[in-house]
Amino acid sequence: MSNTERSVDLRGGPGHLVLLAVVFAVPVLKLAWTLGGGGAASEALTAMEPSNWPDVLIGMLLNDALLASVLAVVVSRTSYAYFAARGGARAHTDTSTAHTLVQAAVVPLTFALVVGAFHGLWWGVAVGLVSYALRLGVIVEYRTGRRERESGRRSRTSPSGWLERAADCASVAALLLAAGALPVIALAGAVDGRSWTSVVECDVNTGHGNERARLVELGRKGNGVVGWHLARDEVVNGLNCAVSENDEVRTPLWRARGRTPSGAPQRDDDGVLG
Repeated sequence: MSNTERSVDLRGGPGHLVLLAVVFAVPVLKLAWTLGGGGAASEALTAMEPSNWPDVLIGMLLNDALLASVLAVVVSRTSYAYFAARGGARAHTDTSTAHTLVQAAVVPLTFALVVGAFHGLWWGVAVGLVSYALRLGVIVEYRTGRRERESGRRSRTSPSGWLERAADCASVAALLLAAGALPVIALAGAVDGRSWTSVVECDVNTGHGNERARLVELGRKGNGVVGWHLARDEVVNGLNCAVSENDEVRTPLWRARGRTPSGAPQRDDDGVLG
């Protein structure tokens, strides 16, 4: 192995790339699919203001326990491995094992509390345990010499005990979660047809008199909302709004029935896209 070779964790591996894709691309796909096209996504994003872009991702995480859990685990492990490769492991050389183990538990515990608060106790427990187990795998790799503390490079030595084999299993599991499970779950969440925010029923006037309409809430304005009119494909202002119990505004991609000749998604009588 050459001296110029750097570790995957240091220069950024598949986990980093998937995280960037989830943060930047998946919210756009969510907008485009849910509202019926790129033009609709652009108009909705303009109404929301670009600074509210993260609201789409946050809404997806609040509505999907599995996506939130897998993302939390991947972020926890990827960030720990990255900072270990950038000198964190070398800095802990003289630190006791107990102190290192306690420090490694802080982020998993934080993610466990956040996920548990929104999705329930057992989701939080699962996130905390899996996140911590994958971080322990990184610690074992450095403590047993499977990775060099100075550079993060793998030493290419074969595992000599159960602990090192367990660390290898944790590394494979982390790769599968980051490069396999996370993108699939994120893409499925983007095209599931559910709104990332509240779906409300409001009084709307589009120039043809007042009507009761179903809107995807894009923002609050005064005593009403700015929302996407599901029946008319446009941004409108709504008053006297009530939250709808059904947050599905379009048929999921895997159950889509097709499109009208004009290319516009079909809707049923309730304004749900199909």
